[in-house]
Amino acid sequence: MNLENYFYYFKSAVPEHICDDIVRYGKSIQDEMAVTGGYGDPKRLDKNQLKDLKKKRNSDIVWMSDKWIYNEIHPFVRSANVQAGWNFEWDFSESCQFTKYTKGQFYDWHCDSWNKPYIRENSNAPDHGKIRKLSVTVTLSDPKDYKGGELEFDFRQNDPDKPNKKIKCKEILPKGSLVVFPSFVWHRVCPVTKGERNSLVIWNLGYPFR
Repeated sequence: MNLENYFYYFKSAVPEHICDDIVRYGKSIQDEMAVTGGYGDPKRLDKNQLKDLKKKRNSDIVWMSDKWIYNEIHPFVRSANVQAGWNFEWDFSESCQFTKYTKGQFYDWHCDSWNKPYIRENSNAPDHGKIRKLSVTVTLSDPKDYKGGELEFDFRQNDPDKPNKKIKCKEILPKGSLVVFPSFVWHRVCPVTKGERNSLVIWNLGYPFR
């Protein structure tokens, strides 16, 4: 799929008090180790699996499904989808992921979408038969509170034979900024070198592209 825009951002768009509310709420819930596809429950991983996982991703997460958070973020997703010219059809959002990155933590190159849609035993499940289409990342921390942790895109789609098209999304460094992008775009979170970076991620689903 050829894209004119690989991402669309809104600078300092979410009010600071909303960001603070999300952070307080996230930190009031017991966090868990973040995993990537194929690893399953982190509590059941052996030492070698944990070591391998931490080479790819090292962060702590909390899941949220509160309507007030979706109500705050969804208007930006809908606007970006139109303004960027994607016009993807989507109708469901997975649970929000509140993520904490402290010194040394990161998330290496990956994309959020899979080749195959979710298949559930209950065909009436809201995500059954759907794929991730639009991802959104919200900056919840003030940039003076941490160093490193930049969100970086690779528009080569991780193909080393293509010319270098990596870019750090500096536009979302200010607190309350967010970026929306197609879920198949490769990206990473660079290692945090100081302090703590808090963010919110939401994946928005629809039926596979035709």
